[in-house]
Amino acid sequence: MTALDDLLPEAADVTAWWQRHGLPGLFDVHVHFMAPPVQRAVWEVFDSAGPKIGRPWPIRYRLPDDDRVALLRALGVRRFSALSYAHKPGVAAFLNDWSRAFAERVPESLWSATLYPEESVLGYVTELVAAGVEIFKVHVQVGEFLLDDPLLDPVWGLLAEAGTPVVIHVGSGPVGNEFTGPASLRRVLARHPRLTVIVAHLGAPEYADFLDLAERYDRVRLDTTMVFTDFFDEAGARFPAALLPRLRDLGDRVLLGTDYPTIPYPYLHQLTALEALDLGNEWLRAVCWDNGSSLFGPGR
Repeated sequence: MTALDDLLPEAADVTAWWQRHGLPGLFDVHVHFMAPPVQRAVWEVFDSAGPKIGRPWPIRYRLPDDDRVALLRALGVRRFSALSYAHKPGVAAFLNDWSRAFAERVPESLWSATLYPEESVLGYVTELVAAGVEIFKVHVQVGEFLLDDPLLDPVWGLLAEAGTPVVIHVGSGPVGNEFTGPASLRRVLARHPRLTVIVAHLGAPEYADFLDLAERYDRVRLDTTMVFTDFFDEAGARFPAALLPRLRDLGDRVLLGTDYPTIPYPYLHQLTALEALDLGNEWLRAVCWDNGSSLFGPGR
């Protein structure tokens, strides 16, 4: 396992980057912290380059929880999510209990939760929203369900009314299946147009389809997670240059995401990749801080 001391030197370069752009720090909406046995199981899937991963995927920030938090603080990531995702019925409650305790002890963390189409889903989502949960995560590629599963329809209605954002991995990357792609999200938004959705990975590789949804529905947002990095480009998920003007015009609804800690390159690479788009300092500031702060608040 990599030692924290080996990674801390990265902090100076990341801090210099956001200071150069006049930012108070970074707001990363796509970060993973999970109960340790679940985290180990997830990393084992990446280590084995399993069928839902599709290629070797080294994990740069394989550290204990406290060390990963310490590194985020050193990097200047002032607010971040702690996304778990339920992969089958019956596990969401365990994941959500752990995530609630994590948020209580890590003040920079958004109180994060997950959900799954199961008989109990409306009950536990209702309780979490009433208690103040800040963000949900859904991963249809891993969980193998459609977003418009009938069990989820009242949940989307509840979240739309509450305004609680949900990060949804619904694009067909890295390996698509019958549950991925824009169709099911399109159907959900037709029924619940006020649902606050953050489309993970800009919807890779169906970028144009998810840009369409963001342009049509003003509560649809997009996160940058891994897009524009060399790793994504080499995986065949390059963002088309022709779409960059549309991404620029949606600059108030694009959020920084990284997939920390499960990334194979330094944290700084995501930032320099966004900077290299040359969409302007105002766009970059909005993506890396202002939009997240506006949606969730600057912190506790």
